[in-house]
Amino acid sequence: MAMRTDAPTRREQILKEAARLFAERGFHGVGVDEIGAAVGISGPGLYRHFPGKDAMLAELLVGISGQLLTGAKRRVADADGNPSERVLDSLIEGHIDFALDDRPLITLHDRELDRLRDSDRKLVRQLQRQYVELWVEVVRAVYPSLSEPAARSAVHSVFGLLNSTPHLGRPGSLPGRATTAALLHRMARGAFEAAGA
Repeated sequence: MAMRTDAPTRREQILKEAARLFAERGFHGVGVDEIGAAVGISGPGLYRHFPGKDAMLAELLVGISGQLLTGAKRRVADADGNPSERVLDSLIEGHIDFALDDRPLITLHDRELDRLRDSDRKLVRQLQRQYVELWVEVVRAVYPSLSEPAARSAVHSVFGLLNSTPHLGRPGSLPGRATTAALLHRMARGAFEAAGA
């Protein structure tokens, strides 16, 4: 995903702190006053930006699913004419950026997805399916011997590997972002190569 250079909006600050707090203490373990304090406004002041915590959770989980899909589509479009392996490498890099930079959202998705309204949860699942299918198409172009079900299984396995970053320890305990990203990339490519062998 592209890195932003402009300052985050107040709404984005609220979402970032809400994600961090929800991931640390659980959705029900965090009050609006705590989220407000984390961004320097009163708890009731949050209601100028969101109707409540449920809306924050929905925007976080639907939002990241949409961003991943949009970013992946852009990476595929930007690679027009390039070999499929470069496209796959670009998709892996984009997912690694998410896995390293948005670790609280991975934890939040794992723990709190069921708290979303049915319509929001269905939208998250729909966006995720489209994201997976985009990857499956690219993986099958690189490894044509893989059947569609095998490619889908490989994609889900690589997502499991990459999305394990919240379990790697505190951000400061990792060997450095570039080193960790390179390791994750080699492991993801190795998994696809093993599946396609």
